Amino acid sequence: MQDHVDLVQEQWRRERPDLDPSPQGVIGRLHRLAAALTAELTAVYARFGLSEAEFDLLASLRRAGAPYERPAGELADHTMVTTGGLPKRVDRLVDRGLVLRTDADDDRPRRLVRLTPAGVDPIDRAFTAHLANEHRLGALLPAGDADALRDASRRWLAALAHD
Repeated sequence: MQDHVDLVQEQWRRERPDLDPSPQGVIGRLHRLAAALTAELTAVYARFGLSEAEFDLLASLRRAGAPYERPAGELADHTMVTTGGLPKRVDRLVDRGLVLRTDADDDRPRRLVRLTPAGVDPIDRAFTAHLANEHRLGALLPAGDADALRDASRRWLAALAHD
């Protein structure tokens, strides 16, 4: 069974026989797979009125444990939201009453972002649906393939020095 990546590789082999396009077989497919998975994941977040970044931010606060807060300056480290995009995302969630900004109770001057009681239920429901969706997506692969992909991707990320 040929796919789009096979076609692209064939075209490059024809046009540039001096180059080896074989890495596209993995990297091109992973890139396309990431886009397809993102579409599958964001569709679930949208059912709860959340963008991908908003879901990620709320989930980060929820998994921090009670009182569901993190220092604003460290929040980007716990999410896939960039530091530049973080204030805007937090502002939107504050406006919706799902998070609030507070001052820390210790001697250090720092701001915290805290999940509000009104924010706990939506992220709990969204995360429950998210995990069900991830189980559905994972079940599209035979167990051995999923295990091999998990292990290989962990090694590859480590080699690239990403967490």
